[in-house]
Amino acid sequence: MPVRKADAVWEGDIRGGNGKVSLGSGAFEGRYSFGSRFEEGAGTNPEELIGAAHAGCFSMALSGGLGRGGHTPKRIATTAKVHIEKVGEGFSITRIELDTQAEVPGIDDATFQEFAKKAKEGCPVSRALAGTEITLNAKLVG
Repeated sequence: MPVRKADAVWEGDIRGGNGKVSLGSGAFEGRYSFGSRFEEGAGTNPEELIGAAHAGCFSMALSGGLGRGGHTPKRIATTAKVHIEKVGEGFSITRIELDTQAEVPGIDDATFQEFAKKAKEGCPVSRALAGTEITLNAKLVG
């Protein structure tokens, strides 16, 4: 199995400095700062990148599970909201909310919910983040 890589460079102090993250594939490079992480400043942040990874992983896991179960999805759209909060002396990712909408012909909602639950529990990013509360709101559309 391949090993994935990403890089980060930070220059300066925590409040006045800034950094750059880049994916090893070259598909993304973005600036980040104290403002983009803990305020509403421009740029990306580690939590946003974790959210993108989690939404992508979950959507693929759900598609794979549905397919193995004989239900080919037409479309799966997932948003991951990553909550970072002050906990004690530092900051923690306290919760991730997965919100997904899927168009899956010929499936009832109860069956779909079972597949969604299994995808949430089994996707590699969910498993890596097992110490964080992960909630799921799955909606069958179309």
